[in-house]
Amino acid sequence: MSAVGLLFAIDMLPPLRSWFFTGIAILANCYIGRTDVVGSALPWEHSPQFDERFAFSTALESKVRLYFNAPLETPEKHYKSTRIIVYALPNGNTIEQTLGCKMTEGLDWHYDIQHVAAQIRLLRSLMPDERIILVCAEAPGLSWPSFRKNEPDANAEIRSMVDDWRTQFGTTNVKVTLTGHSGGGAFMFGVIDASEAIPDYVDRIAFLDANYSFDAALHAAKLERWLEGDDRRQLIVLAYDDREITLNGKKVVGPDGGTFRATGRMRDALGKTFELQEGDKQPFRETLGLDGQIHFYVHSNPENKILHTALVGEMNGLVHIATLGTSQEEKWGQFGGPRAYLKWVQPEPTSAKALKQLAGKQRKPRSATTNPRLPSRPAKAMSGSEFIKSLDGLSLDDREAAILREVTRGNFPSFLREFKVVPIRGTIKDGDKEREVASTIEVMPDYLSIGSDHDFVHMPMTPQTAQRIADRFGCVLPTRKIVDAIDAQAKVHVAPHPLTNEREALPTFLQHHQIIEKQRDGKPLGELITGIKKDIVLTPRIYERPQRLAIYGWRQLNGQPIQPLTIVHWDRYVDYSHGARLVRNSIELDGKQVQIDELLADPERCSLVSDEGTMKPPRYPLD
Repeated sequence: MSAVGLLFAIDMLPPLRSWFFTGIAILANCYIGRTDVVGSALPWEHSPQFDERFAFSTALESKVRLYFNAPLETPEKHYKSTRIIVYALPNGNTIEQTLGCKMTEGLDWHYDIQHVAAQIRLLRSLMPDERIILVCAEAPGLSWPSFRKNEPDANAEIRSMVDDWRTQFGTTNVKVTLTGHSGGGAFMFGVIDASEAIPDYVDRIAFLDANYSFDAALHAAKLERWLEGDDRRQLIVLAYDDREITLNGKKVVGPDGGTFRATGRMRDALGKTFELQEGDKQPFRETLGLDGQIHFYVHSNPENKILHTALVGEMNGLVHIATLGTSQEEKWGQFGGPRAYLKWVQPEPTSAKALKQLAGKQRKPRSATTNPRLPSRPAKAMSGSEFIKSLDGLSLDDREAAILREVTRGNFPSFLREFKVVPIRGTIKDGDKEREVASTIEVMPDYLSIGSDHDFVHMPMTPQTAQRIADRFGCVLPTRKIVDAIDAQAKVHVAPHPLTNEREALPTFLQHHQIIEKQRDGKPLGELITGIKKDIVLTPRIYERPQRLAIYGWRQLNGQPIQPLTIVHWDRYVDYSHGARLVRNSIELDGKQVQIDELLADPERCSLVSDEGTMKPPRYPLD
């Protein structure tokens, strides 16, 4: 049996696949050090052969193994854009095998079939102005289809990881290429199936012989809306005629299986909406549509060979899908071979010994911190239900004074004291030059509430009260950009639940809090949560008109905020949907701790924490 044939058999035959995955997973776990993934805490190592840095890590409580590769950055290097290429691994392959290396005697043949790392290096040489980040995602048990089948919230978890990577490595204009080989297509469909809309930041979806699971009823309309949403988006499919391939004299693909048939279903479904044109780039049947946004390449396979992995490695599949529609299309070589990336293949694989050493260097990621300026809760403080009753009949001024008094004396749940670390990126100026920087902020996991962990109430308030509390605790209120960063990092997502009657009444405040806690559905308190409130935010627009309140957010499960940034309300308007989340007034920049409010007032550096420019002064007026 050929090496490629064995790989295909492992990928397609369930009994053999199960045994193989289990064995590989056990071996992998024997030598891989693990840590939860936080971009700022990745244990970056410099490559000895190439101008790049790389890091291993994990996600989802160490169930998913990850590899990150980024170009080395120097003060004189300035990228015009950032692209993250998310590559979901095929069934049965480890990260090391997927990255590839030069073959030597006795080396496992898996190291010579994809060469993802070498193809990324070739891409960087073709596109020197683009900051290309590679993220390789290895599934538990080396099977993304199994992960999606066995994990109850698999789609949401997959989407959450991609959102995290976009926040860790991206800026507001970052673009993501979503791609994968073989069973990696299950990861890709996980992102697609996670919400009603494909994320806007994904501008290229490329199935590398990986679209087995395409279902017209589930996916066609969603892909159509995504393609029509921006004429720069591309859907690319590489496949081959696998209907008659055999292994040991038996057909490998069933009467309804394989990527040839899946591609046909996809072509037929999209052809109902878009006019598709047929081309002929022997040995490929080429189908194009929507002015080049849709590309299908299907190898005719006249000799009935198993071309499963050949489409990726031998035929330069990854470089091909990454350069289609760009100025570099086919300037590097040709889809179909020969290999165009040979000079970028690393001489050796990452050894087990090196991995152990690397694991020993990994820093424990900073996922939470305690703000030392937060007071302890008094022993005989009112519960949340007692406090809300005590407000009955009070004027707005008296109610706000009571909220300020209770919060500043420490009468709020203990889970709010553990701030969560959230990555954030931006472009700042150094004189005439601009450069991208990455940092982290520390935020309350939930909105300001009053009471204990067992009896608390989310408490809407005026922006002045929220500002006074922030000042007392060494914090700031978030900007729109900070809210977006928090939402992207959130671990608990709940759907907004608008109410229409008596929006400013205390009983409505309590009713909405109870709805939120019912939606939390057993998820632990203290996890970073989104989708429950509109944020009271800082924005320079509050100075456009006197006495303005700015609110933003209340993000839906599809990632879209219900409330665009608005200053329509005056600053004494408070309704059930408003929430105040605190952000610690400290951020690391160039190795130093600086204050966020200082950055907000600095036109050269404000874009790290604001997408609206400077804010002077960066706070709500209190008089």
